[in-house]
Amino acid sequence: MARYTGPVCKLCRREGEKLFLKGSRCLSPKCAIERRAYPPGQHGRDTQFRRGRASDFALQLREKQKARRVYGVLERQFRRYFREALRRPGLTGANLLVLLESRLDNVVYRMGLADSRAHARQLVQHGHFMVNGIATNIPSYLVRPGDELTVRDGSRNRKYFRELPAFVETRPTAPEWVKFDLNGMKGTVLRLPERREIDLPLNEQLIVEYYSAR
Repeated sequence: MARYTGPVCKLCRREGEKLFLKGSRCLSPKCAIERRAYPPGQHGRDTQFRRGRASDFALQLREKQKARRVYGVLERQFRRYFREALRRPGLTGANLLVLLESRLDNVVYRMGLADSRAHARQLVQHGHFMVNGIATNIPSYLVRPGDELTVRDGSRNRKYFRELPAFVETRPTAPEWVKFDLNGMKGTVLRLPERREIDLPLNEQLIVEYYSAR
């Protein structure tokens, strides 16, 4: 399964803002944006002093890259999501974000079961979860309203899940479209999210313009 395996702090520095790719580290003084708020590379420090307005294409590209990096999706898969969003009724940009939010690894993250989406992806790949009673280890699996996510019986005695209640308290509150019961180690997708509930600094219209011009 293809995925990015390089240093993720460089991705935040390239986009010039925190993408929260390393969970709690992004909130600490160790965050790369706090220490080196300029693009990576040999000439990164010089880039911040360059003047001039970025072209429309550059703005569109950066927004697309930012969305890809937030959700941990490579280009080919991201393009497939866009084609699917285009086929669905409604606003293409909003459809795209809803599709990305519907990924199983993102739902695990939104429920507070992981510190970051990359961490959630790892937990899913290691087979710790079941969807509607069926073991599922595919991070890109798209959940639907009414789907039930449970921690496998064999995973509940692992140290990570035993200590999960203490971790959950330090993480953002789960959005209204999902809920998770710590006592039963069970969660439910109540509905698909609305655009206003996706709390990410993304301008999906720029992404639509990027692919529409290709």
